Amino acid sequence: MDKNLKNIFLGSIITIFIASLFIVSIFSSSPIQESDEQIVVAATLMPQKEFIERVGKEKVNVVIMVPDGADPHTYEIEPSTMQEVSDAQLYFKLGSGMEFEINYMDRLNSINPHMKVVNSSREIDLIHFPDEIDTCSGAHDCQHHHGDVDAHVWTSPSNVKSMVEIIYEELVRADPENKEFYQDNKEEYLTELDKLDQKIREEVSNQENKQILVYHPSWGYFCKDYGLQQIAIEKDGKEPTPQNMANIIQQAKKEDIKVIFVSPQFPLENAKTIAQEIGAEVVLLDPLSPNYLENMEKVLEAFSNA
Repeated sequence: MDKNLKNIFLGSIITIFIASLFIVSIFSSSPIQESDEQIVVAATLMPQKEFIERVGKEKVNVVIMVPDGADPHTYEIEPSTMQEVSDAQLYFKLGSGMEFEINYMDRLNSINPHMKVVNSSREIDLIHFPDEIDTCSGAHDCQHHHGDVDAHVWTSPSNVKSMVEIIYEELVRADPENKEFYQDNKEEYLTELDKLDQKIREEVSNQENKQILVYHPSWGYFCKDYGLQQIAIEKDGKEPTPQNMANIIQQAKKEDIKVIFVSPQFPLENAKTIAQEIGAEVVLLDPLSPNYLENMEKVLEAFSNA
């Protein structure tokens, strides 16, 4: 081979090789998201995990701040849990005045200032507390103040449908290529929520006693939707006074209430005392269960048999 041609050939090979290395370098350092990469999504409570995962399925990695069994009114976050938010692209907050969010949202935002915080309750008609109230019913809910709003929005399947629509919208914004996937999942879950709502309406409509006695007033939105009345032992987040206990015992006897519902995150002593006085049973009922649909079936059964 001619010497000049040989040099040209070798030079071309070297040029191609260098160019190839440059291209590989660009792609290896590029922040391009792989199609199967999960969206990291954070939220406050365990029930929200089901809402998000039913819409996003394998395309989301859900991080929950308040773990199963903890009380979101008093929970102090672990540093390791807080750090998990640093990778989140979205945060679905309740937006209904829950103490955890009041105490920690600013700190979570400071850890990940690029995280989009979405108010899951933005389309929900929140229940506001009156200044003073001894019992509750319908839109007035009960004796516990989170600011002046009932924070337990997820206890209404109708509210959950609104929350799921918002989850869907935000996942589509974050991942528009998979819109149809998210839409199919959303519709499937909404259908199940509709069936649950209809079942509750049918069974509660036939219920004679519309009063339920609870330790902590978690069920205001459920009561509002289905025409029940919630009587709460706890007032304003504080243990009941002897006078309050006496008033509740008197009302429970008058209404012939035979069941007291207590969330597992709260103490049983006062509920047991009242139960002994009125001949009632204490039943654990968890509004924070991670398995929402399954848990609401248990809630319905418990309230129907009260």
